[in-house]
Amino acid sequence: LLVEGSMNANVTNISGVPSWFLTVLKKIMEQKGVENIHDVWPNLEVFFHGGISMEPYRAQYRRITNAQKMRYMETYNASEGFFAIQTDPESHWLEVIPDGGIFYEFVPLDQIGEDFPDALPSWKVEPGVTYALVITSSNGLWRYVLGDTVTIQQVSPLKFTIAGRTKHFINAFGEELMVYNAERAMAATCAKMGCDVVNYTVAPVYAGDNSRGCHQWLVEFANRPESLDEFAVVLDKNLQSENSDYQAKRSGDIFLGPPIVSEAKSGLFDLWLANTGKLGGQRKVPRLCPDRRFIDPMLELNAV
Repeated sequence: LLVEGSMNANVTNISGVPSWFLTVLKKIMEQKGVENIHDVWPNLEVFFHGGISMEPYRAQYRRITNAQKMRYMETYNASEGFFAIQTDPESHWLEVIPDGGIFYEFVPLDQIGEDFPDALPSWKVEPGVTYALVITSSNGLWRYVLGDTVTIQQVSPLKFTIAGRTKHFINAFGEELMVYNAERAMAATCAKMGCDVVNYTVAPVYAGDNSRGCHQWLVEFANRPESLDEFAVVLDKNLQSENSDYQAKRSGDIFLGPPIVSEAKSGLFDLWLANTGKLGGQRKVPRLCPDRRFIDPMLELNAV
């Protein structure tokens, strides 16, 4: 319905999650028989995106848009409020909205889960440090833990980048892999291998009696690499470059084994979202999980 209702309209801006909207744009171009969305929407000029990182999808958007016309602006909002927005098209830093009825506090990562953490106000945070975000808002939320982590980039005015989720990370073997590590490594790997991803999720594979633990990546490709084995090798190297803890655990191939890359069939992640009642424009797949509660049901669907 969205494709049919929009492909003949004068669309000037779009807003949504990058992975989901990419599917919409491709279906519209397929219906119209074109390879560039500006051949359908000549006045399209900006994509307001959020929910997940744009990095793994940026190259795909560049290929289907007119770079001279298109701009990308990230937003950071949720049911609990509108928190920050990208104010400079040339910088991915998000500037906090100071007058939106929200008071912000920042909890150091090593104190997440403590009963009385040292929650810092915005004027006491330090650049380069990652914190869990806590809000108190005029709609009645009192010291509410959003579940997001942010890395401070600038103090005045306050700007940060989204690092991930407080629960969406993998530290099964002391590797402390965060979402932003995974996103950057995936983007670099796709650029190196000349491939594109639709979606992915990662979970630990626990050590057995005769095997080391490792990570399993379930990846749906829009344009698959020639070799999944080589893709896994390049991904592993990029992860080590992004995360020193991961690199230390991979050192000497002793404590943590190389990643396993499993290919998802086309449409798997949308099917999983539909089965969980969460398919839609603002829904997203968890990138990292410290256990296998997401990936195992996906693998079962993938085998059907």
